Amino acid sequence: MEKRQYNDLVSQHKPQESRIQNAMIAFLVGGVVGILGQLLVEFYSYYLDISSKDASVFMIVTLIFFASLFTALGFFDKWVNFAKCGLIIPITGFAHSMTSAGIEYKKEGPIFGVGSNIFKLAGSVILYGVVSAWFFGLIRLIIVGG
Repeated sequence: MEKRQYNDLVSQHKPQESRIQNAMIAFLVGGVVGILGQLLVEFYSYYLDISSKDASVFMIVTLIFFASLFTALGFFDKWVNFAKCGLIIPITGFAHSMTSAGIEYKKEGPIFGVGSNIFKLAGSVILYGVVSAWFFGLIRLIIVGG
């Protein structure tokens, strides 16, 4: 079978995805995550009587905790398959990537398994986040001044 025939055959049987539908689902789910985050900030500010800045930190920790917990329990992946970027782009996606990598290699032990692999995907995000923050900080220093 020639390569072109093979590619035609594969494209006939490949499931089709609706990009508009996926974008709308991701937009709505991401919006729900944003609303949930704001509700958590309001809850922490009102009931714990702390500043909005501190409540934002508590909100982030809460979202990370629940994303990690739901990943460990095994059903966050199903939500991600449905919501796609709506759950991956917020901080919940970062927590999911770290937790799932740690769980995947837990049989190899705490050092060579979890410790070595927990930053497998998140490591690149951290690296390029730090490098880009430094770069843009340098640009701001040059433009605005010290």
